[in-house]
Amino acid sequence: MTVILLIAAPEGLRGHLTRWMVEISAGVFVGNPSRRIRDRLWELLATRVGDGQAVMVEPATNEQGWAVRTAGRDRWCPVDFDGLILSARPRTPPNENTPTAR
Repeated sequence: MTVILLIAAPEGLRGHLTRWMVEISAGVFVGNPSRRIRDRLWELLATRVGDGQAVMVEPATNEQGWAVRTAGRDRWCPVDFDGLILSARPRTPPNENTPTAR
């Protein structure tokens, strides 16, 4: 099974995904497309997501049984820790207006 999550993505992407998957909630798509279709869908999402975010969880032959792909702005990044995929929060640059401890 494949799950795709779109956040603040252009409307056209949601419409395109409904050709291959079922939208179970706003921006959440579930389906079982072939590997070739998943790769083509991801190419489309990654190039057209713009300022939005896209996350794809797909089957994989690892201990967890799944892999994740991310694209877009301000996204959590998958990090491999000895075969275990975890999500790392993006670092935010320090605000110049906040006082620093001395």
